[in-house]
Amino acid sequence: MTDTPLPQRPLAATPATAPLPFLPSPGQRRVLSTAELRARGVSAAEAGARCRDGGPWQRFLPGVYLLHSATPTSEERLHAAVLYASGAGAARAMVTGAAALALYGFAAAAPLTALERIDVLVERTRRLRSSGWVRIVRAAEPPAPREVTGVPVAPAARALADALARITDPHTVRLLVTEAVRDGHCEPGALVRELNRARLLTRPQVVDAVDTVLAEGRALAESRLYEMVRAESLPEPLWNVDLRLPGGPHLGGVDAYWPEFAVAVELDTRSPRRDEDGNGGGAGPGAEWTEHSRKRETLERLGITVVHLTPRKLRDALEQQAIVVRTALMAAGDRAPAAYVVVLPR
Repeated sequence: MTDTPLPQRPLAATPATAPLPFLPSPGQRRVLSTAELRARGVSAAEAGARCRDGGPWQRFLPGVYLLHSATPTSEERLHAAVLYASGAGAARAMVTGAAALALYGFAAAAPLTALERIDVLVERTRRLRSSGWVRIVRAAEPPAPREVTGVPVAPAARALADALARITDPHTVRLLVTEAVRDGHCEPGALVRELNRARLLTRPQVVDAVDTVLAEGRALAESRLYEMVRAESLPEPLWNVDLRLPGGPHLGGVDAYWPEFAVAVELDTRSPRRDEDGNGGGAGPGAEWTEHSRKRETLERLGITVVHLTPRKLRDALEQQAIVVRTALMAAGDRAPAAYVVVLPR
């Protein structure tokens, strides 16, 4: 939307009841900050006069004006919230929480018209307080916003974490988490990282919802892996097997294994379940990473090539991932023979 076309001349002497010389058209934004009005020649005194009882304007928020006297629309509330939190305009501010989910089109989120408050994310060091229906949420390092319908909005994973911080109903939590991942608003790993940051993985309803989504995500990734092998005419592997040395230790499980090529595929669906300082439940991401790295190093020392595929790559670039696997299979003839391993059902 374009800014309201206001004249570049002082208007302080214009009576508040006089006809407005710059009525915005229906397609133009009718929410402006004090700084924007001043840039158009409207003094603080003139703006204040127009906001008196019976006047044509409204003082919407501190330093933010609505250039009409009717009920504000949801779009005007969003623009006003961001204007208020942005201050003079140099600071980064973005809509987050329930309002952001509504903008992203979450079916399980409350509509904008039903929200009493709009959450706005700002840098932690800002001296800014919540005001009226705008609630300030702080971040040490705010993420890069995305623009949705002309409004800066926090990434879906961050917005969902901010929303879940205020939701206790397990059913609603499960619906929002499931929708976020199933509909592609965010990757499971990104969501879990944000939930870790917000220390929400100590809440049973959040943990249950995440566990369900991760399990579904792995099942979907496995289905895509089957599809890749068959659609790209790759040799049929042994599916979901455990590897171990004859009479020796367990080497670990893999999602697909070609014994004649000594090539294994492992779906990388790891997600941290606790932040680095040890808060939260489950195994820490460092321990999980170490376990996977150790398994891969052990298998490769035995001459087995391990190809890691992520659910996202399988979803977005199936053919390219098939090329990666095919290349590993073709390179088997150039490698030294692998150690003999026992293959067992997983």
